[in-house]
Amino acid sequence: MAKDFSFDIESDFDMMEMTNALDQTKREISQRYDFKGTDSSINFDENKSGLVLLGDSDYKIDAMIDIIESKMVKRGLSLKILDKSSPKEYASGDKVRQKIPFKKGMDKEMAKKITKIIRDKHPKVKPQIQGDAIRVSSPSKDDLQGTMTLLKSDASIDIPLQFTNYR
Repeated sequence: MAKDFSFDIESDFDMMEMTNALDQTKREISQRYDFKGTDSSINFDENKSGLVLLGDSDYKIDAMIDIIESKMVKRGLSLKILDKSSPKEYASGDKVRQKIPFKKGMDKEMAKKITKIIRDKHPKVKPQIQGDAIRVSSPSKDDLQGTMTLLKSDASIDIPLQFTNYR
């Protein structure tokens, strides 16, 4: 019986877990001594496609990013979700604002890059691009698990990856 095992690679995250991490971050900011008496806040943007941080200084913004990242790790979210490349904006009233969009979805270029990485390291594994996901199949479960480990450890992939539909 030559049955192939497979799984899908997607670039997505659990929005409910992100909401919980944000709530925990808000709670910690309200209780921390270095944030007492400041107008520091962290919220979702208008359409929940990112975060908006508002603080009194660059230090406060960096501290909020550290707090949200620690809460994300505790909730099992990848740190690659946050796109921290956007610059800090200096707003009125000596405030600093930073918008951090979420990375979600996989474009064609990234999908091609991932399939090339898989083919180079595991020639027996067959990756196929299917829309915004990649179906990976192989007759060996060990090869599939090795592929997952390879993709998790690859630093050149800068989007969060989820492995679903493991059969």
